[in-house]
Amino acid sequence: MMTTIRTKIRKSTKPLLWVAMVSLSLSSCEEFVDVQPQDKLSGDQVYRNVYDADAAVTGIYGKFMGLASKYVMLNEMRADLMTTTGNSDPYLKELSEQNISAENPYANPKDFYEVIQNCNDALKNFDIMVAEKKFTQSQYDQRYADIACIRSWIYLQLGIQYGTVPYITQPIVSLEDVKDASKYPRLSFDQLLEELVKFTEGLTYKKDYDATSSLLVTVDGYYTAKFFINKECLLGDLQLWKGNYQQAAMHYKTIMETSSSQPSGTALYEVYRLSNFAGSGNNDFIVNYTNSQNVNTLFNTDTQGWRSMFARTKDAVWNTEWIWSLPFDSKFAPKNPFINIFSKTGGQYLAKPSQRAIDLWNSNTQSNGFPYDARGPKFTYKMVGNDPVIMKYLYRYEAAADVFKTDGDWFLYRAEKLHLRYAEAANRDNKHRIANAILNKGIKGDYNRGGLDKAKDDMTYTWITKEGFPYDFDAREGEHPYFRGNWYRGGGVRGRANLVNAPVVGDSLTSIENNIIREAGLSLAYEGNRWEDLVRIARRRNDPAFLADKIYDKLNKEGNAHAAEARAKLMNVNNWYLPFTWK
Repeated sequence: MMTTIRTKIRKSTKPLLWVAMVSLSLSSCEEFVDVQPQDKLSGDQVYRNVYDADAAVTGIYGKFMGLASKYVMLNEMRADLMTTTGNSDPYLKELSEQNISAENPYANPKDFYEVIQNCNDALKNFDIMVAEKKFTQSQYDQRYADIACIRSWIYLQLGIQYGTVPYITQPIVSLEDVKDASKYPRLSFDQLLEELVKFTEGLTYKKDYDATSSLLVTVDGYYTAKFFINKECLLGDLQLWKGNYQQAAMHYKTIMETSSSQPSGTALYEVYRLSNFAGSGNNDFIVNYTNSQNVNTLFNTDTQGWRSMFARTKDAVWNTEWIWSLPFDSKFAPKNPFINIFSKTGGQYLAKPSQRAIDLWNSNTQSNGFPYDARGPKFTYKMVGNDPVIMKYLYRYEAAADVFKTDGDWFLYRAEKLHLRYAEAANRDNKHRIANAILNKGIKGDYNRGGLDKAKDDMTYTWITKEGFPYDFDAREGEHPYFRGNWYRGGGVRGRANLVNAPVVGDSLTSIENNIIREAGLSLAYEGNRWEDLVRIARRRNDPAFLADKIYDKLNKEGNAHAAEARAKLMNVNNWYLPFTWK
């Protein structure tokens, strides 16, 4: 099988890489990516040149995609915004009620370590290949960093979910040995973070694949550039967890400024900047209305408005929001798991928004006075009969109107998440004003000298932070003299959602941080971030109640008899973590 694939990949004039590898990595090529090292082809048979290295990379990503449903369900069902339905199995109910048994398949760490084992095997062979000059130093640096960061991402998730885990960085004879603490001692979460930061920051290559890489191709309308993990975002997250806030902000700001090298054009002002500029046809991600006082005129289509980021084709506008996204295609393995989880008509409808989530969206007010956050009931979920259905993963499926067309995406990182994480880091680095601006209406909405008219007055000293990197923002827009700062269209997270500013009450640091995490729930719901956000803040503050109270509120609002029991359990930090039981 590998010989056939290698022959196809070498025909580099045709975009067959992802058809040959990702689409087959969990099916006909499973013997390559899912076997133990002693059963695989030896390195000199499968690691002979750059095309074999590409095959290893894409095979690992195929295997990695098998973690999608576990990642989402562990981070959402354990938290406060998702809950079970009448169709949910007992294991999902265990996650929701914080009563997780050793037999629960969602708690089995083996799936994570299978991907880690493949990463370790590839990294070892990449070292051999570059030493034997089987590919160039640049080809090595890019592929090594990519797979190393996938491994670090998985280990970060293991730390978040299990607390104490074995940190293994070399291929091992048998995955069963992971269970043996005498062979592979377990690191605490703090120790693991120390190792991950040191290793990942030490990588020599932190950019995306360069434009000439053989891994960047277009297949069936998918351009593969956004398939690969963004290393700066990962490093920002690692530093955020570690408490190195300025370093985290630096990594995040580097990605926020991705388009700054553009000499001109829309991309300079739009890419990863949360633009609030409603262009021709409202081909954007703004909560906007044709008539601001008529609720029925909301832009809400596959190509218009906030929801379209989850529904539209991967065009230039899509690229202004998405940083990392992996597609599921109905023609290839692995199968899209989210239709079965969320759809009431085409799946089993196993998960839904909690009443707490619905109440949080409904507790917001839009700038035009509408008494709810449209990102919730209009875009993130909708009512099907009497049941709320999570829609983010279902728009493409519903648009196809074909039970066999199960295309979709695993949503991993986008601009709103980037801005919220940056604001969290900046706030902890005592840049409260910048953090609050990014959260609300953007730099332009906060750094404004009142009474000036941009068409008449000198705007040189307004709408600009006058700070050094990573806190330098230029949102100037003026005619006398003419200014268009790179951030002049940046509308902030709540500004883009057409919401009034979140109030700062009492201590700025704590109040703004509470607002940021609350906003992350409203914006990023069901994308796999909520549990880790709650754990990170509760750990940082040494305040278990920050986490426990929110889970209690979820369960209590649905009349769950285990609400108080779950809260009491979560007041003990040790109970935040899953049992590390290998099955």
